Amino acid sequence: MTDPSPAPAASMQATVPDAAAGRRFDAVLAELFPDFSRSRLAAWIKSGDARLDGREVRPRDPVRGGETVTLHAQLDVQTHSEPEDIALDVLHEDEHVIVINKPAGLVVHPGAGNPAGTLVNALLHRDPSLNVLPRAGIVHRLDKDTSGVMVVARTLPAHTALIEQLSSREVHRQYLAVVVGSLVSGGTANAPIDRHPRDRIRMAVREDGRDAVTHFRLRERFRAHTLLECRLETGRTHQIRVHMAHLKHPIVGDPLYGGPLKLPRGATEDLVATLRGFKRQALHAETLEFAHPVTGEPVRCTAPVPEDLTHLVRVLRDDTAAAAEKER
Repeated sequence: MTDPSPAPAASMQATVPDAAAGRRFDAVLAELFPDFSRSRLAAWIKSGDARLDGREVRPRDPVRGGETVTLHAQLDVQTHSEPEDIALDVLHEDEHVIVINKPAGLVVHPGAGNPAGTLVNALLHRDPSLNVLPRAGIVHRLDKDTSGVMVVARTLPAHTALIEQLSSREVHRQYLAVVVGSLVSGGTANAPIDRHPRDRIRMAVREDGRDAVTHFRLRERFRAHTLLECRLETGRTHQIRVHMAHLKHPIVGDPLYGGPLKLPRGATEDLVATLRGFKRQALHAETLEFAHPVTGEPVRCTAPVPEDLTHLVRVLRDDTAAAAEKER
């Protein structure tokens, strides 16, 4: 095992606003540097790493307004997973964010059943400094068997800004899903979601759940299936999967919410084999758009549709065409 990289230092300055005159130093410090927790800031005041006009002061000491606050401290390690050399498909990268195309089968966070081989391990190998960020900078997640685009913060300010955008529903998240049933129109699923009352692995629509909104529209119709474009307004666990199952149009291949395999009458052999062999939810995070956390410029990334999903759509299309030919 290699020694972990030393934690990087945070060095920054800010000016106390005149309106803060008379207030406690620790309270003002928290407002000037909102990317750090109050407990972390309090420790830096105590150690002398947070100073007022170059002087060490106590947390309760009042400020006058106009002073210069300097902050210089080692950031504590927040993520203790081991770096692993796992290839990443990077769609965009700068000093503040990394946007990746996550493949199906890659777990995002280490856990009891997956202590290694996760996206966190891969990110720490690519950028060891991510260990000072919660969850190595990951601000949202995709299920293990959902593919597609994800954004990761590389700095605390970027981490804070992206979480705020997600919380205020300012991030555009667009998915592709193949669902059971031939829908005639799009719509909106507005149904609260929370943990299933009996099966703790599953989520469920519940009246006492957290608000959850999914907009969907038709991308392509087949005989007994539909390719949907889904847009998340909220980001609950398993949201699209739960909402589509609730609407009686579960996602193809979904092991938790999909139900028994359904085949259209007279399905081609290729379609039968493809549907039986599709062992993950047919869900792909296609597009992610957000305001860059530092520049404010729009960042839009699109992840190519993976081959297994492309093949499924092609076979469904061929089956629909074959059935139409028979009716002629």
